[in-house]
Amino acid sequence: MPKNSKILLFKTSAELARAAAGIFRDSCKSAVALRGLFTVALSGGKTPAALYSTLASPPFKDAVPWKNAHLFWGDERRCSPDDKDSNYRAAFVNLISKIAIPMDNVHRIQGELDPVTAASIYEEELKAFFGSAACPVFDLVLLGLGADGHTLSVFPSLAAHGKQERLVTANKDPAGLWRVSMTLKMVNNASKAVFLVSGAKKARILKDVLDGKGGFPATHVDLANGELIWMADKEAAGLL
Repeated sequence: MPKNSKILLFKTSAELARAAAGIFRDSCKSAVALRGLFTVALSGGKTPAALYSTLASPPFKDAVPWKNAHLFWGDERRCSPDDKDSNYRAAFVNLISKIAIPMDNVHRIQGELDPVTAASIYEEELKAFFGSAACPVFDLVLLGLGADGHTLSVFPSLAAHGKQERLVTANKDPAGLWRVSMTLKMVNNASKAVFLVSGAKKARILKDVLDGKGGFPATHVDLANGELIWMADKEAAGLL
């Protein structure tokens, strides 16, 4: 495992979600106390969806200073924001629609556009928001882990994780479907990144990634100056 990283194990996915919600809350409150705002890159997938539902429920719903939180997305499919496969929709249904956050603080990837155009627009939005041509520093980045070792929409068969000069790229997944994704350059510049991994189907890939095998995209997550946390439930950690 990279330096400045740790793994936290939980008996159930529900316990994992509650612990992740605690990290989200604490990261938000610390950033707001320090700078007056909090920036987070959200992830798609079932495990993050459970986190979002937890954040939208007591005690977390009223413990997070949502008006000071700015939500971004690590990746998005080529689809409309109301599509059932949209990462934005998952976060909206499970979290955004249930909390008091200004919609001006919600910065979605425009998946309905041409992917190359959407990637370019999102990169420019990131640069404008963070006020620098340099790589932005997110307070928190949430990550999932695919059974093939991908994270965000950076897949083993693609070279997107090598395009370190870009902040956001457009590429196709193994099924040939377009995605827009932040690059690992963005992740590795964050103050904190958290992998959320649950289910027995993730057990083999989790072990391989933590052992540094295979050159999977997730093995390239190595924060330069931040903290990397792996959170896994009992089923996902079955081979550790």
